[in-house]
Amino acid sequence: MRDFNRVIRCLAYTLELLVLFMLQETPGLLPPIYGVRPVLLLPAVIAIALFEEEIPAMAFGIVGGLFCDFGLAGALGFHGAVLAVLCFFISLQSRSVMQVNLATALLTGAWSIGLTVCAQWFFLYYFTYSMPGYAFTHHYLPKYFYTMLFVPLLYLLNKALYQALRPAT
Repeated sequence: MRDFNRVIRCLAYTLELLVLFMLQETPGLLPPIYGVRPVLLLPAVIAIALFEEEIPAMAFGIVGGLFCDFGLAGALGFHGAVLAVLCFFISLQSRSVMQVNLATALLTGAWSIGLTVCAQWFFLYYFTYSMPGYAFTHHYLPKYFYTMLFVPLLYLLNKALYQALRPAT
């Protein structure tokens, strides 16, 4: 029964990432704020990493990162690598050091989404284009704050999913 619940949970997470990717990439569905739209996959993979073990969390980080690479027109594999490392680390920390609740999900989302957005800006914009400070304050910071709005919602969704299909103890 434990393996069956794990398979169903993995399928549900995969379906969640696909649906969020479609919502994120549908033009006009989520209203742009300051010309940016949220990256819904970032809080989703972070919430998944809070509940899953290290290897599945890293795998969903890679999948979510590759979806981000397809949608955000970055270098293929950049977000996959960044999110794989972050999700592995978050899962390791949630299993050994921190208690998983809404406050720690918000704190984890704040630093990990901030790190991802800063890495996007630094590696994909800073070295290639002019006026990096303007781009950071007028594009990347609004994207960060808009994405942070979805952390509580996706945390609660994934918590309910995990509790409904949690492994037997």
